[in-house]
Amino acid sequence: MNLKTIFSFAIGLFLFLPYLGSAQTFDLSGKVFEKENLQPIIGASIAVKKDGKILAGSASDEKGFFQVKRLPADTYQISFSYVGLKTKTQQVIVGSDRYMGAVVLEKNTNALEELKIEATQIRVEQKGDTTSINAAAYKVNQDATAEDLVKKMPGITIENGTVKAQGEDVKKILVDGKEFFGDDANMALKNLPAEIIDKVQIFNRASDQAQFTGFNDGNTDKTMNITTKSGRNNGTFGKLYAGYGTNDRYQAGGNMNFFKGDRRITVLGLSNNVNQQNFSMQDLFGGSGSAGRMPMGGRGGPRGGGGMGGPMSDFMVGQQNGVSTTQSIGLNYSDKWGIKTNVSGSYFFNNSSTITNQLSNRTYLIDQETKQFYVDSTGSETNNYNNRFNLRLEHTFDSSHAIIYTPKFSFQSNENTSNQLALNTVNDTLLNSNSTYKKPINTGFNVNNNVLYRYKFEKPGRTISLNLIHDLNRRNNDTKQISDITALVKTGSYVNTLLRQQSLSNSNSNNYNANLTYTENLTDSTQLQLSYNPILNHNLAERATNRFDTANGAYSRIDTLLSNNFDNTITTHRANVSININKNKWKFSAGVTQQFLTIASLQTFPENRTFEKSFQNLLPNLNFTYNFSNANTFRFFYRTNTNNPGVTQLQNVIDNTNPVMLSAGNPNLRQEFSQTLLSRYGSNNWHNSQSFFVFAMVTFTDDYIANSTFTATRDSVLDNGMLLSRGSQIARPVNLNGNVNARSFITYGIPVKALKSNVNMNLGVNYSKVPGLVNQLQNFANTFNINTGIVIGSNISEQVDFTISHTSNINFVENTVLSAQNSNFFINTSNVKLNVMPTSSWVIQSDINYTNFSGLGSDFNQNFFLWNAGIAYKFMKRMAEVKLSVFDLLNQNNNINRTVTETYIEDTRSNVLNRYYMLTFTYNIRKFKASPKS
Repeated sequence: MNLKTIFSFAIGLFLFLPYLGSAQTFDLSGKVFEKENLQPIIGASIAVKKDGKILAGSASDEKGFFQVKRLPADTYQISFSYVGLKTKTQQVIVGSDRYMGAVVLEKNTNALEELKIEATQIRVEQKGDTTSINAAAYKVNQDATAEDLVKKMPGITIENGTVKAQGEDVKKILVDGKEFFGDDANMALKNLPAEIIDKVQIFNRASDQAQFTGFNDGNTDKTMNITTKSGRNNGTFGKLYAGYGTNDRYQAGGNMNFFKGDRRITVLGLSNNVNQQNFSMQDLFGGSGSAGRMPMGGRGGPRGGGGMGGPMSDFMVGQQNGVSTTQSIGLNYSDKWGIKTNVSGSYFFNNSSTITNQLSNRTYLIDQETKQFYVDSTGSETNNYNNRFNLRLEHTFDSSHAIIYTPKFSFQSNENTSNQLALNTVNDTLLNSNSTYKKPINTGFNVNNNVLYRYKFEKPGRTISLNLIHDLNRRNNDTKQISDITALVKTGSYVNTLLRQQSLSNSNSNNYNANLTYTENLTDSTQLQLSYNPILNHNLAERATNRFDTANGAYSRIDTLLSNNFDNTITTHRANVSININKNKWKFSAGVTQQFLTIASLQTFPENRTFEKSFQNLLPNLNFTYNFSNANTFRFFYRTNTNNPGVTQLQNVIDNTNPVMLSAGNPNLRQEFSQTLLSRYGSNNWHNSQSFFVFAMVTFTDDYIANSTFTATRDSVLDNGMLLSRGSQIARPVNLNGNVNARSFITYGIPVKALKSNVNMNLGVNYSKVPGLVNQLQNFANTFNINTGIVIGSNISEQVDFTISHTSNINFVENTVLSAQNSNFFINTSNVKLNVMPTSSWVIQSDINYTNFSGLGSDFNQNFFLWNAGIAYKFMKRMAEVKLSVFDLLNQNNNINRTVTETYIEDTRSNVLNRYYMLTFTYNIRKFKASPKS
């Protein structure tokens, strides 16, 4: 699809849009308050009925405001309901836009009536770009966390510790619209009890500047907002726990929440050696790094109890190989200072020590007929320390002036000790091997400052805003390495080489970014935007490798082939013009950005060299939204963007930390250019509580930064004079065309009265086309993935809480040239989770997970059960609990992963926790108060 086609489509759509949505409709709005304290009610359900049927609906926001749009002229019954309050119904005649004023709901003392309210509550509703899910329609046990609750909701899944909603990764979770532990999407789900949650809202959040201007270019983050119940958002609540088990396994920790009006304080902490974690993988140096483009994961090592509902499941975050001992503590604070300033911030510290034993089998295709097998067995011990702090200050000077300041700071240190044995074979002949001891020590920090100033003129629609960003990164690495290398030579004999070296690398990055934006109303429904965005990125990468000098017993002999100093500066200028049209039933915006970019690089060691490249890009984007009704919305985005190579990709220095698998940068890399088409459709049926959502996206990338892998079929000499022995490899990044990445996701949810359960069904279809060079032969790896899932979540009572789920993952890999590398593999996972209270004091828990792998290597095709179980006794008015639990009852737990790239397929197995028993004491704190009057 070329630019001419895109612009022709955009112009045609632009000319056609004014003829859509001409039917006359009206809006109904108002505010909902609680009579007892006159506080606005967040998340009250508003249902618009005609002849007993629900035609439309809405929910009140944090100020109690609600709005139901596009109602035809008629007489309606408007029903207002909220758990614990009496339902109120009013008859309203709609003949024009109408504001109902204040609607007051009284406290309900009749429990039977409250049950009736819950039975008729709407499960899912669409409100503009926001999908709002009613928590009261999804029953869970009394100890359930927010995570247990959202797993029962349509379109929300948690895969290997990553929270996903409607097929996309959730980047941020808010609590009552305020940040909770920064960008960590797991913190709220792990620490908030389900009982305080009123609504879970899913929406695509634009930047603060885009929210202010109203122009959406499609660059949004999937966000989840948890709204708390009135009467459950004021007081002190949390829990403390401690447990000890067999094999010296232990766990201790807790969380406390102090909510009083706008002030929210959360304190949490833990200490354990059973893989419980309350931080995401970005907190680990290299935690987000992956050798492959599309990993297909298995169950992996469980993280403490596998989600049994008690403290053993509270902090299971991320999919990390090995067995970890973890200590962490965190503090989150949010408040409103006066009437003009909102503040939120958090501090988090963690320390994790992980022991990992990993076996990897990797298959390369050197040419169309010859396969090379790489086997790697590595044992390592890693100690990681991480500190992070973030703050958000939003101050409104008056109705025209406002400023938002969001600083972030993180500091991290990481020390790793590893022993590796790696073998390369062809036709059962050993080509080379290496036994390597490494001890890398990493330290680094990041400081980010973001200031947004916003000003509204008296004329409606006329605004100006300035966004200033500075980002500073520092990273240092000191690696000592001893490698014993064995290589097959021409004579048929083997030669041994001992390598002793120390590598010192420093990476410094300074980034400056400014964005000045001006908007102006051209008509009542049309708005113009002009913006200018200069960016300066300066990166310095230094690497010095010293060989061990036996004469003086020190690492003092520099190896110029493995050392390099590289200075890189990227200067960007962007000018944008956009137009936004906002009609009754549809919205349309389109814009174009002219970009001028220069990449200037200077190599100062071991020799002086300069590299400079300039680029000019025309980057169009458009965004179209059409509301078929209150409950049916369609959105379409088209956007273009460029991606610059990183300084380590540009730095022309060889990395030999794996002596038989070398890597190097490429200073001649160009920027990537991508075009993305994205659409979303959401529909909710008020009559039968069915919900349906479709997401689809495809990205085409030219000058894709791919891998060029050269495997030496005989001893070879590289351009810099370095010897590459037979069977060894060197990989460099190169620009190639033809990359395609497509994803789609469909979810359908419906309550089944016969089962007293909610049923959610998911279907995902993904496709990737990744180019690569293998010994100068271009290959495209086409990976086609189908994943299906069904979740049956009970909706009976808190005494009987079960979730039954099944997921199938089907994968087909086809290579255009290296057809011998083609493979099909399948992963099936089934889970039954049960929490039963046969009496008011006893709790029985069981969590059975079955995983089946097929199509992998012969040693990796396995079936196994992971069964966690427990029995607990509650006392002290059910606030205290003693629980005996067993993890991995059948002692079958395993961790298997498959990684597919354009040059190889790899199967990996890592060590995991196995069976242990534990006795745990938990004390819950629940001291709620009436909301203070403002």
